[in-house]
Amino acid sequence: MEAVQAVRGMNDILPEQVGWWQGIEAAARKVLENFGYREMRTPVAEKLELFARGIGESTDIVEKEMYAFEDRNGDWLALRPEATASIVRAYVQHGLHGDSSYHKFYQIGPMFRHERPQKGRYRQFHQIDAEVFGLDGPMIDAEMMHMVSLLMERIGISGVSLNINTLGCPKCRQVYREVLKKFLSDKGDGFCEDCMRRRETNPLRVFDCKVKSCAQLLESAPQLIDHLCEDCRAHFEAVRDHLEKLGTPYAVNPRIVRGLDYYMRTTFEVITDRLGAQSAIGGGGRYDGLVRDLGGPDVAAVGFAMGLERLVLLLEQEKTKPVRSPLCFFASLGDQARASAFLLSQKLRERGVETEIDYEGRSLKSQMRRADKSGAKYVLILGEDELARREVQLRDMLTKTQRILPLDTILETLETIEAEKFNP
Repeated sequence: MEAVQAVRGMNDILPEQVGWWQGIEAAARKVLENFGYREMRTPVAEKLELFARGIGESTDIVEKEMYAFEDRNGDWLALRPEATASIVRAYVQHGLHGDSSYHKFYQIGPMFRHERPQKGRYRQFHQIDAEVFGLDGPMIDAEMMHMVSLLMERIGISGVSLNINTLGCPKCRQVYREVLKKFLSDKGDGFCEDCMRRRETNPLRVFDCKVKSCAQLLESAPQLIDHLCEDCRAHFEAVRDHLEKLGTPYAVNPRIVRGLDYYMRTTFEVITDRLGAQSAIGGGGRYDGLVRDLGGPDVAAVGFAMGLERLVLLLEQEKTKPVRSPLCFFASLGDQARASAFLLSQKLRERGVETEIDYEGRSLKSQMRRADKSGAKYVLILGEDELARREVQLRDMLTKTQRILPLDTILETLETIEAEKFNP
């Protein structure tokens, strides 16, 4: 019988890969919580209406990519394609806007989009997401981008750049839409089918197109940054000023429009040239009208999302692949010694020491090979003679040195050795 395979574009994360994920997630939690963000966890399935209203019915996500289905009650649900709409829904549903002037939330978890799987772009993917509600000034926009740059540094990723733009407000964007629609119409039928449709429903989305011929036609397109109202221009200049005072490098990129309808004013992306076509590893911006559009109060909001899969790909290019390894491996010779090693290993684990043991009575040579493969820092070797003397041999797998120590001082010795390594 043929083995069942995983769904295409929904990938297993194997134990030898998990170290990357845990390191990124730990760094993200530390940085976000240092900046005052609190974790929120929302369901992976929501009412379809949430994303249609929140993301925009004319977006590719809603039109083509959502995993939508009718449940047994006849309700239409969707697996979440992004996190912002879900966090806004929770913020409104639970009345969180009533107990503070502003809130900061973050979430780490899986998202789902039915698109063609390729390197760094999958049907189930994972994001780090952060949102701020209740602050409308440019200072929080700049702080968020500075925080994202710091996160890249803490994760250990180099060679990325911060690109920023402004999408203006509904007032100045409406003026620009008409200018852009005229430009697109004057270019005739040279655009792809998607762009031909977008120029009528949502003309700004043409800048998302990856078709080379469309990109060439858009090189001479008018730019939104040249059609801003005075308030939006002042906001954008203040964001840039804050970034410069923070010492956060950035480049203004007028072509960044973001793919979701709810963005306005500040928008940004973190860009790399090391992942081929998937150059953006994260991005975000301001979306002041979304909370109101989803039934909440009219509060300002800004946020970002970052793809974990792409961060892992970048880390794999830079470093030796990490494998989570035990601190020590208990090798034993003889039935009595193996039984004692079994009991002692449980006590070490209870005291917080990651420990592996031999369960099968293999030869010492075989056990040492397994210890080396596991990446254990130390091997505790216990034979019948050592057991009779209440001793154990401790082998340092890095220096290849060996010493004898009493059985009842194993934990204290390991703690002392590790402390000395960090405080020489």
